[in-house]
Amino acid sequence: MKKHIVIAGERQVGKTTLIRKLIEDCDVPIYGFETRCTDYGPDGYHGIYMYAAGSTDDTQTEENHVGDCNRRDRRINLDVFDSLGVSLLEAKPDGIIVMDELGFMEEGSKYFCDRVLELLDGDIPVIAAAKCKHFGGFLDKVRNHENVMLYTLTEENRNEVYAELKAVVEEMIH
Repeated sequence: MKKHIVIAGERQVGKTTLIRKLIEDCDVPIYGFETRCTDYGPDGYHGIYMYAAGSTDDTQTEENHVGDCNRRDRRINLDVFDSLGVSLLEAKPDGIIVMDELGFMEEGSKYFCDRVLELLDGDIPVIAAAKCKHFGGFLDKVRNHENVMLYTLTEENRNEVYAELKAVVEEMIH
């Protein structure tokens, strides 16, 4: 059986909500990261920040600010992926690693991308969300990894995917 779950889907389809529901009842440590976006500012950009998975902290500093995006351009802080991102991916075999979400911004961070792929080669269970529109390079390696069960989430199938993955996660942690 493949060891890791990657959930791909369009923006706002419910990937983060699904991951939160899946780990809600897990009585094992949760490692990894989640990203959160700010509202669009007057310059047309929204900020993207990285936090420990499951954290309720909303602090926004240069240390967790991975970048800014608008509909056409992006400004990326690769140092955050190389430092905070890599450190949040340190995990012990007693838990689950959450990666919410993997996208195009981190492709330039060799350390971060190498760590993600190393974890997909390993035995600690991973539950990740991945952008579905970006192809090539790092994201293709994640989505096509031999240890990954890839699920494409849509509004129409998200209840069925949740029911299926709930059983898979229970099996992963026991």
